[in-house]
Amino acid sequence: MKRIRILHVILSVLVLASVGPLVFYAFQTMASNRQELETKEMELQNITTDSIANEIYIYNATFQQQFDNLLLDVHTSLFDRQEGYNSPDLREKLKRFVGPSSHIIYVTLTDAQGRGPSEGTYNADSDPFLIEVLKKAFAASEQGIHYQSDPVMITQEQSQFPSMVVSRPIMRRNRFQGMLAVVVELQFLVDRLASSSKRGLEAFVVNNTGRLVLTPNPEGSAIGRDMSDAPIIQQFLSWRGRARAAETSSFDLMIEGEPVRMVGTYSPVQSLQWAVIAQKKESDAYIAVDKMERETLKWGVAALLMSLAVGYFFTLRIVRPIRVLTESSRAISRGDFSTRVHLVSRTEIGELATTFNLMSSDLELYVEKLKAAAEENRKLFLDSIRMIAAAVDEKDPYTHGHSERVARYSVMIATNLSLPDEEIETIRVSAHLHDVGKIGIADRILNKPGVLTQEEFAIMKQHTQKGATILRRVRQLAEMIPGVELHHESLDGRGYPYGLQGDEIPRLARIIAVADTFDAMTTHRPYQSAMEPGVAVEHILSLMGKRFDPDAAMALDTVFKSGRLKMSRAATLA
Repeated sequence: MKRIRILHVILSVLVLASVGPLVFYAFQTMASNRQELETKEMELQNITTDSIANEIYIYNATFQQQFDNLLLDVHTSLFDRQEGYNSPDLREKLKRFVGPSSHIIYVTLTDAQGRGPSEGTYNADSDPFLIEVLKKAFAASEQGIHYQSDPVMITQEQSQFPSMVVSRPIMRRNRFQGMLAVVVELQFLVDRLASSSKRGLEAFVVNNTGRLVLTPNPEGSAIGRDMSDAPIIQQFLSWRGRARAAETSSFDLMIEGEPVRMVGTYSPVQSLQWAVIAQKKESDAYIAVDKMERETLKWGVAALLMSLAVGYFFTLRIVRPIRVLTESSRAISRGDFSTRVHLVSRTEIGELATTFNLMSSDLELYVEKLKAAAEENRKLFLDSIRMIAAAVDEKDPYTHGHSERVARYSVMIATNLSLPDEEIETIRVSAHLHDVGKIGIADRILNKPGVLTQEEFAIMKQHTQKGATILRRVRQLAEMIPGVELHHESLDGRGYPYGLQGDEIPRLARIIAVADTFDAMTTHRPYQSAMEPGVAVEHILSLMGKRFDPDAAMALDTVFKSGRLKMSRAATLA
């Protein structure tokens, strides 16, 4: 039987194992990138429309506040100070209102007969179209209605720009007394739309009937034109003025009688019941996607051919020893660094085998050093914790060695409960540090040789939260915080600092609470004599289920009765 060359086998496997996944990966990558780029384009439109909508909203809100303030001043002058409509004071207020703002070009104050002063940089009397809009505003004011027109085009010094008329009725005792109206120039919004209408993006504003109110090209698109046939605008109109957030979608738009696929977004301006619209041809919006797909295919094919060439070259060099090296590598990956490769070869494979063996030796030595260093660091960590605990205990002469004993008792209880080693270690460190917050308690309270007052005890109770605050600064001590902060909580909810109940208290804190209480009862304090250990245990058992965790209390009793709880009574302090 004719043998199949291993070179051919490896190359065949390489083609089957690499080409398929590479093609799959390429198409998945293209699909993922297409989706991401399409999403980013939609997000860009969303950000653009939201930004413009927010600018319109903020400007309108600011202007309305200024206008209401002017109306209040006018009302005060007319009715409180009994000034006439043509008084110099009112004229000065109108002039100041127009002066500071480049967007307010005209303001007029009229009485019930439509007569009164006006100020501004624009002569409204020379614009018949604007006069008609002001008449509509006056008619609305006669009905007691606030009026705000859609933008209209006005002409000034051979230039056209959009403006908006806003008016308020002047009422007294529910009777119409006159009107205050202003003309606001909106060219800055047109400029803002123009700055956003780039690279195929078209941005404009419509009202709640779908008519165009602002466009970056007022001369090419007539303000007031019905735009409601566009699907993106129909989506906005379908909300009937209740749209609250931006929406982006793809749709077909008829352009010159042909359907064109578009991507569009609307963002509502709720205070005006307008919507900022941005739309763009899909071919322009996703041009980067098409380019990405072409580049991915081109470089994917190049990478595939290169991988085949490199695979062929190395397959020629690696034939027989590959299995030996593979098995040895697997042994090392399992953690057996004593494995050595026994391979004789005059080629680079032999050198690789020698290097492999050297690497194994170095790794074995390095791992041993790491284990030793880890153990040393662990001991250093625990010694540091003990040192901190001892420093805290030194502040309070009545609790000398308290933290070390509480840690020892806590570990005994946790061990009796058969808790995992990692949890026991956490309990050990947390118990050592459970009173670290006493660093922040004044010595006059901490060292007081008698019972604390209610005010002093309230300050003393803060040591749990102070301790938790200290530990939060060290990320590695995050698991120990509950034991420090909550070891004075009680199952019946009468503990502190939060009054937690039952299972709301972590097991870590419940164990330390039992150990802490046992040590406090069996050591001399200025306000009590030390109890016999058996008496202390019985007292704790009597309160289990009320104040103390039953499992932890029973574990303490078991440890005590077994004789494993060795303790030396602290001497009575003078």
